[in-house]
Amino acid sequence: MHAFVIQDKEKVPSPRFQTSCPKQALEVVHLNRVEEAEVTTQGVPVISEIPQEGRLTEHDLPTNVDTSNLKKRNWGLLVPGIVGGTLVAVYAVATPFLTPALRKICLPFVPATSSQIENVLKMLRCRSGSLVDIGSGDGRIVIAAAKEGFRAVGYELNPWLVWYSRYRAWREGVHDAAKFYVSDLWKVSFSQYTNVVIFGVPQMMPQLEKKLQLELEDDARVIACRFPFPHWIPDHITGEGIDTVWAYDSKTFKGNEKSYPKPVVHLY
Repeated sequence: MHAFVIQDKEKVPSPRFQTSCPKQALEVVHLNRVEEAEVTTQGVPVISEIPQEGRLTEHDLPTNVDTSNLKKRNWGLLVPGIVGGTLVAVYAVATPFLTPALRKICLPFVPATSSQIENVLKMLRCRSGSLVDIGSGDGRIVIAAAKEGFRAVGYELNPWLVWYSRYRAWREGVHDAAKFYVSDLWKVSFSQYTNVVIFGVPQMMPQLEKKLQLELEDDARVIACRFPFPHWIPDHITGEGIDTVWAYDSKTFKGNEKSYPKPVVHLY
């Protein structure tokens, strides 16, 4: 719509807006410029026509196409970020579980069954003192032993399992008696423990047998689950199948020289 033009008989020097109030200025924003209105001596306003091309129209606003492009650009940055973050999280969680498979001796995490836990506790009857679970996993053996009055400790390489075990111990109310640490079993001395529990694999048992025979005291007991030690003679056996548990008293495998054969020397 065009603005009406009211002009006085006298010649108006400029087509600028003028106000009906004498000696009063009106600021007009036109094409990002501010101009002061001129006031005539008679006080008659002169309203000039605003050019159509100078007005702000809807075409001067951002178009839907630009907004759509901006949204696409944001999604283009967001999606790779989400995918990258997910891959990092999966890598951080999965690596501790996959790393044991790359070691020379693989000791995978396999949760103990309820029967295995029960059989271990049978072997601990009438015993006291400290207990260590080598490769404690999710902490089931340690927590069960702590409930029976043992000062139980678990060593585990997987930090996620260690943190979960600590949470379970806190939830079960035995966090003061059950402790868990991230550590390699070959770098830990077991001389301070009177009860040792191990869920091992055949490849590691000979080397662990040597380590425990050198470090344990005469009153210690070693409890092996799933697989027995290759050279020691067990003092007690309970369970059957995969739930079989073997108990070895230190005074037996330390005192019986035949339980651990001497190396063969070849003469040429």
